[in-house]
Amino acid sequence: MTSLQATQLASADAPGTLFVDQARWYAIQTRARHEMRVGNELKQRGIHAFVPTLREAHRWSDRTKIVETPLFSCYAFVNLIASSSSRLEVLKTMGVFRFVQVNGALAAIPDSQIESIQAVLTNRLPISTCGFIQVGQRVRLRGGAMDGVEGILKASQRGHKLVISVDLLQQSVEVSVEGYAVEAV
Repeated sequence: MTSLQATQLASADAPGTLFVDQARWYAIQTRARHEMRVGNELKQRGIHAFVPTLREAHRWSDRTKIVETPLFSCYAFVNLIASSSSRLEVLKTMGVFRFVQVNGALAAIPDSQIESIQAVLTNRLPISTCGFIQVGQRVRLRGGAMDGVEGILKASQRGHKLVISVDLLQQSVEVSVEGYAVEAV
């Protein structure tokens, strides 16, 4: 093992760290309103893609319809080993602009952040998008369908909310935590 590989593996818990021979989550930037199309095409190519969506009621003058909209506009996520061939395959997909990078380097998203968003969406909890939050107490929910989900506790006029952030995108979602036990991390 080279010293570079040892350094990368030793810092496995650091967000944005490159991992050798291990599939990691990466954010890709897409054309506006192409998130779902990009996600479907990546899946057809055998690439594990995730486009979190939110079901919203859209009203027109003559009707109301439930529409699925991307949770993070102009972004999708892919889970892959960061080889040049797999990155090229993603970049060749129509509607993909680029991989999200930090200081010019490909940045991995911690699995826990993607898993937390998937848990909230799977349980069909009422969520809304909110601004990125950098300060506040990091907490973990205990009990029920959301057991183990981590985020930042936020007080609002309607009660307490859990904010789940994707640090790399600087975007967050919030979900009500009324009825859940909350513990500090």
